[in-house]
Amino acid sequence: MLGIACTASLAAGAGGLMLEFGRLAHPAVVLDGLSVRLGGTGLPGAIRVGRLTAAGHVIDDLSFACPKLGISGGIVSCKDARLVIPGVIDDARVDLTVNPETRSGSITAQSAHWGRFEARLSPDGTAEVRLHELPIGALAKHFPVIGDFGPGGFFSGRLSYHRHESEQVIALEGAVAAGRFSSADGLQAAEHLQLSINLGARSSGPAWAWHTRMDWTAGEAYLHPLYFTAGPSLSARGRVESGRVFLEHAALTLEGVEALELSAEIDIETAQIARGVITVERGDLAQLGPRFITPVFAPAHAESIRFAGLFNFKALIAEGALEAFELSLEQAGFSLTDSALSFGPVSGVVPWRAAGETRVALQVDGGRWQKLELGPFALDALLDGPRFRAHEISIPILDGRLLLSDLDLGRQGTGWSGRGGVVIEPISMKVLTEAVGLPPMSGVLSASMPSLNVRPGEIALEGALVISVFDGYLQVTGLQVLEPFGSAPHLFGDIEARNLDLFQLTETFSFGSMTGFIDADVLGLELAHWTPVRFDAALRSSAGDYRRRISQRAVENIGALGGPGAALAIQRGFLSFFDSFGYRTIGLSCKLRGDVCVMGGIVVKPDEGAFTIVQGGGVPALNVIGYNRRVDWVELVDRIKRVVESNAAPVIE
Repeated sequence: MLGIACTASLAAGAGGLMLEFGRLAHPAVVLDGLSVRLGGTGLPGAIRVGRLTAAGHVIDDLSFACPKLGISGGIVSCKDARLVIPGVIDDARVDLTVNPETRSGSITAQSAHWGRFEARLSPDGTAEVRLHELPIGALAKHFPVIGDFGPGGFFSGRLSYHRHESEQVIALEGAVAAGRFSSADGLQAAEHLQLSINLGARSSGPAWAWHTRMDWTAGEAYLHPLYFTAGPSLSARGRVESGRVFLEHAALTLEGVEALELSAEIDIETAQIARGVITVERGDLAQLGPRFITPVFAPAHAESIRFAGLFNFKALIAEGALEAFELSLEQAGFSLTDSALSFGPVSGVVPWRAAGETRVALQVDGGRWQKLELGPFALDALLDGPRFRAHEISIPILDGRLLLSDLDLGRQGTGWSGRGGVVIEPISMKVLTEAVGLPPMSGVLSASMPSLNVRPGEIALEGALVISVFDGYLQVTGLQVLEPFGSAPHLFGDIEARNLDLFQLTETFSFGSMTGFIDADVLGLELAHWTPVRFDAALRSSAGDYRRRISQRAVENIGALGGPGAALAIQRGFLSFFDSFGYRTIGLSCKLRGDVCVMGGIVVKPDEGAFTIVQGGGVPALNVIGYNRRVDWVELVDRIKRVVESNAAPVIE
C-alpha cells in the first residue's frame, strides 16, 4: 500500500501549503520523497521528487515549477511546468498528472535538446513510454564513448512494461533516422543511417531472457579499412544472469554468406568473451573478397583483384583468446587482372587448435605470373598451436620443380622463426627467360640450399643458387633478406660468375660482338628497398687460351660505360676502318657506396684519373681507357639500359 503523509502550514499567506506523499511505488518506477507545494501569494506551485528509480537507474532531485498546479479528487495535475534534472535536463516543458492512491499517472515532456517524451503509468502495473525524435547527440555528454564519435540523428520508438503473473516483460520498438557518426581521425564514420530495432525481455527473478532483431535499411559506414552499405539484419536471443550476457544464438544476414551465426558468453564488467563460437557457412569469395579481404591485405590493388570459390569457417573463443578454428576451402582462388597473376583454385581443410596437433590437407591446382606457371601440388602439413611442420612440399615450376623439405616454423610474439631446406630441380633457362620476358638464354637454373633459416624479420639461405648459362655458371651464396615484407627490406649476398661465353652473352643483349670468356664477382651485395646501395663488383677475362676478338660496336659500348672520352681514340686514323680488333685482357670494376660508383679496370692510374678497360693484343690492337672514375649510379644504370635496349651505337657526351 502507498503511505501518504500530509503536512500543511500556512505561513502568513506566503509559503503556501506543502503536501508530502512519501513513496509512490509502481512496478515500473518508484518515486521517493514526493512532495507538492501549493503556491502562496505570488508563488507558483511546485512538485519535487527526491529520488526516481526506474529499471535500476536512479535520478536524484527532480523538480517541477508548476504555474498551473491543481489537486482534485486525489489527482495532482501540473500543466505548463518546467522540468529540471541537474546535469541532464535544464529546461523541458511538462504536463503531469499523478494519482498516488491508484499508483497511476502520465507525463508529457518536450525539450529542444531531448525531443518529445510521453510516459503513462496504469493502475494495473503497466507502463508505456513513447519517444519522438530523441536527438542521439544529446546522449553524448552522458556516454563519453559515444561522445568521442560525434553522433547525430534521431530515435523514435515505444517502450512498454507490464507484469504477467510473476514475470516482468519489457518490449522496445523503434527506429533510428538520419543517423551519423565520425571519429576525430575520420577512420570511423557513417551517414544517412536508418535502423529498425525490436527488443523484448522477460524475467522471473534475477535473470532476464531477451530477444532482438535489428535491420539496417539505409545509409553507409566506413570502419577503416572496411566499407559497409545497408542491407544486413541481425536477429539474436539470449539471457542476462549473474553479471553475464549469454548470447544463445545470433544470426546475421549478409550478402555473400549463406549463414553467419554466433553464440557467446560475455562478462559484463570486463566486456570479455568468456566463451564464444562463430560460424560462417558457404561464404562466396567473389562477393566477400573485394569487401573484406582486399581492403585489409591489398588496398592498392582493390580494383584489379578478383576472387572465386567458397569457404566455411568456424572459430572458438575462450577467455578473450582464439582457442581453435577450422577453415575449409572449395575451389578458392584469386587473380590480379593487371599483372596476369593468379593462384589456385585451392580445395581442402585447415584445422587449428591452440593446444594439440592438427593436419592440413590442401590441393592447389596451380598458379601463374605472366608466363611463369606453377603446376598442381598438394600441401600436407601439421599444425601444433603456433608451430607449422611439413616433411616435403613439391611445387612444379615450368619444366622444373621447387622442393621445400623438413620445414619447421613457429610463431612467437616477435614473429616467425624456424628452418628447412630448399632445392630447385633444373629449370630450362630458355623456358624461364621466355616466361619472364628476358632475351632467350641457354642453360639451366638449379639450387641446393639445405638450410633455410627464418628468424623474426629475417630469411637466410645456406648453400648456393646456381644458374648454368652461356656455357658457364653463376652462383649466389650467403643470401640473406631482412624485413622482406616490411617497410625497409634489405638483401645481402655474394655473386660469382665463371667462364661465361662472351659471344653468347653479347649476342643475347645486342652489345656488339665479342669472343672469349669472362669471369665476374659481385661481393658484399646490399639492396635496400630492392635497389643496390653497396657492392664490390669486378669482371675480367677468364684464364685460358682462346680466340679473343672484339667488334668496333662492342668497343663503343664499353667506352660508353667507361664515361666521356673513353671510346674516342678508335675514331682516329686507320683503326676506324676495321670491324674488329684483337685484345689481350678485359677488366672493369665498380665499388658502389650509396649513389656513387668508383670505377676501375685492368690498370688504374690514380694521378691521371684513368683506368684501362680493354688491353689490346694481336693485329690490329687497341686499348680502351676510361677517364671518369666516379660515376653517379643512376647515370651508370641508364647507360647500361641504353646500350642493352638500343641496337644503335650509344651517344657519348
